[in-house]
Amino acid sequence: MIEFASEFVSLFGFKIYYYGIILSLGALAGVILAERRAKKYQMDDTFLFDALPWVIVGGVVGARLWHIFTPPPSMVEKGITTQYYLTHPLDAINLRAGGLGIPGAVIGGLLLFYWFARRRGAPFAAWLDIIVPSIPLGQAIGRWGNFINQELYGAPTDLPWGIYIDEINRLPGFFDQSHYHPIFLYESLWNLVSVFILIWIGSRYRQQLKKGDLFLIYLISYPLIRFLLDFLRLDASEIAGVNANQFALLIRHKKPQSNAEN
Repeated sequence: MIEFASEFVSLFGFKIYYYGIILSLGALAGVILAERRAKKYQMDDTFLFDALPWVIVGGVVGARLWHIFTPPPSMVEKGITTQYYLTHPLDAINLRAGGLGIPGAVIGGLLLFYWFARRRGAPFAAWLDIIVPSIPLGQAIGRWGNFINQELYGAPTDLPWGIYIDEINRLPGFFDQSHYHPIFLYESLWNLVSVFILIWIGSRYRQQLKKGDLFLIYLISYPLIRFLLDFLRLDASEIAGVNANQFALLIRHKKPQSNAEN
């Protein structure tokens, strides 16, 4: 029996959440784009598919660890803290309950991709430039999972494109506010534009760019928009009173500059 609900579809009692479906579509689109770019630049796409399981595992683990160590204030108020996760391992690995951080996904996926490339003797920096447009493409699609879950919204707004949030999903202190900035949409659009810009730059300036430069451009673009959008977030993760995402992304934003100088 198939049953449809607002957040999931049930197949004979097993719930498949739309959020997971959307994330999977984002990953699939990224893989297709990376495969086409590998063939265009005469890279061995067999390596790409061999590396894919490792990248997925690294991304999921990294995303979950990011959430565990930087839970948002709304969850902390409910007692779901880092300490809680560390003392409740089953909840820590329960991905179906939600809680994934994109910065952690990127870091985790890259670490295992680097490990796999070194193991195979593949040119890591060159492969980064092949796959980098796939990262914002997957993010652009995946962010619509936040729309389904009514999460990742910003401050209240009366702008025409403000999104309605059900009262049950509003944060404490904002129950009388119905419409909010669609941060997920802002980030999705930025990432979608980034895909085309990265592809264009990689094609137009291929001879001038060094291996890995295209990825460094992404490390400027994405941290910039996340840093700015976190000023609008009402439930940004904090460590010792400091916005965890902004702090980490600011470091990543500076990293390309130091590499360029070297």
